[in-house]
Amino acid sequence: MSTEYMTDVKRYAPAADEKAIAGIVKHLGIALRSKDASLVSCSSKDELARVRDSWLKKKLGMGDDDKALDAMIAEVCAQMKGDKQKHRVTFYYLLAEKAGKVTALA
Repeated sequence: MSTEYMTDVKRYAPAADEKAIAGIVKHLGIALRSKDASLVSCSSKDELARVRDSWLKKKLGMGDDDKALDAMIAEVCAQMKGDKQKHRVTFYYLLAEKAGKVTALA
């Protein structure tokens, strides 16, 4: 696993679980090879709906209503607003952290 992912996540979560980060990288797999797919666009409603449905609901098994999940995604967008390019691994890690699901990824 690239140390780039680890370094980026630890900018936001200094005590990040390295096994959980590796789990996210493994989950994303080949998608990380594409520059576009490796980033999250907070300005795209379609992109954020995919994050909600594929990551929060499907992978993390969250059953909250869409409004609550969208609010969680908005918090991470706000947290990462200083980054022009939001790395998907970091974005997903921060969502898992907010959801209390980091240990499930390790």
